[in-house]
Amino acid sequence: MSVTIKSEHEIELMREAGRILAIVHDEMAKIIRPGISTMDINRKGEEVIRSYDCIPSFLNYNGYPASICVSVNDEVVHGIPNKKHIIKEGDIVSLDAGVIYKGYQSDAARTHAVGEISEEDQRLIDITKQSFFEGIKFAKAGNHLYEISKAIQDFVEANGYSVVRDLVGHGIGKNLHEEPQIPNFKPIGRGMKLRPGMTLAIEPMVNAGAFEVWVLEDDWTVVTRDSKNSAHYENTVLITEGEPELLSYREDLV
Repeated sequence: MSVTIKSEHEIELMREAGRILAIVHDEMAKIIRPGISTMDINRKGEEVIRSYDCIPSFLNYNGYPASICVSVNDEVVHGIPNKKHIIKEGDIVSLDAGVIYKGYQSDAARTHAVGEISEEDQRLIDITKQSFFEGIKFAKAGNHLYEISKAIQDFVEANGYSVVRDLVGHGIGKNLHEEPQIPNFKPIGRGMKLRPGMTLAIEPMVNAGAFEVWVLEDDWTVVTRDSKNSAHYENTVLITEGEPELLSYREDLV
């Protein structure tokens, strides 16, 4: 397994990619309301990405036809935007987006409420986000990769939810998906030792019901098998000598 350690110059480029991606997510969040289409969200995201002279990471990646993955309710990830798919009051919408800045990538996801949502769905969103922060408590040089995985799984399951097994986080850099794979559940073993300069996309995908998922006929959209809702939260993370640096997150933005 070949994991790239980024130079200071590469980290600077990824830091800028992440800064821009945080803004992209914030701008998309501003337009989410009942009555808009998932394609409207995609259009807004791509417009903001290109306004910073960046390239959408996902567009045409392995044939994916859009710039933003827009997944609604029981759609876990990789929902394809569609002008006929109108979001409505009470929906939850997961937005996964990536930015390429001067050849370097950033990847992040957020789940949003559409208008007033149920307490159950709000709790699902909150626990999913918090599980990411529980995981990155262990994202420090000298720790092992699967300590992150275990912390995410333990927190999610202690709160009555399940983590998706068929999809995982990943390394990131010049390529959107690099080694290592980062499960949101604890595999056998400890995983590799974390080193400063590693850049990781850590992304809990959390289901209200069981962890099983399947893929729709479009070969992209992943949905829960039991049709219960799912939430997603992701940031691009830099491993340092001390606390991890979240490249795609800003306290003042979503």
